[in-house]
Amino acid sequence: MLVDFFVEHKTISFEGCMAQIFLLHSFVGSEMVLLVAMAYDRFIAICKPLHYSTIMNQRLCIIFVSISWAVGILHSVSHLAFTVDLPFCGPNEVDSFFCDLPLVIELACMDTYEMEIMTLTNSGLISLSCFLALIISYMIILISVRHRSSSGSSKALSTLTAHITVVILFFGPCIYFYIWPFSRLSVDKFLSVFYTVCTPLLNPIIYSLRNEDVKSAMWKLRNHHVNSWKN
Repeated sequence: MLVDFFVEHKTISFEGCMAQIFLLHSFVGSEMVLLVAMAYDRFIAICKPLHYSTIMNQRLCIIFVSISWAVGILHSVSHLAFTVDLPFCGPNEVDSFFCDLPLVIELACMDTYEMEIMTLTNSGLISLSCFLALIISYMIILISVRHRSSSGSSKALSTLTAHITVVILFFGPCIYFYIWPFSRLSVDKFLSVFYTVCTPLLNPIIYSLRNEDVKSAMWKLRNHHVNSWKN
């Protein structure tokens, strides 16, 4: 991406475009399932803390990771299986900074209405199912700790803050794109950059701020600078 900033004529081969679509949808599909797995992990840690090490063992973690990659790859392959054989004989300019699948489909020299519906259904189903699973898990966690104590509810909410923040940043633009999947507005490019660049960069920062060692190191660094400035 950085190299592309300095190139006057920004081009990509058809094979490179298909590879970009495959990787993008594989990673996005895998992350959706991983977020659900993380929600289940938080559910066990908060609602069944004494059984956490027994339930969330290495075998279950490997199963979760394997399922997430399998779903992501199958989701991506199901898109490409119909896209690679489309007849592209007309315009070859994608009005985005990456090969966005709906925009690539619109370049085909045929009626793409059925393809658009298929793409919307495929991506919408995995997005909606994962989002609903996350919402249900949060509701169960908060309802269960609410009956225990007020301090328990605040502690659980504090534990989920980082996860909820990432889910909002991840699914917010995703939901917007699937509400208007094939009508492009000026804000779409900004959201595309935010979705594919800013959100992945923010993820490690958000999760790190929940780590006690990281917070302790940040406070020490802050105190060091404050003391050196006073001296």
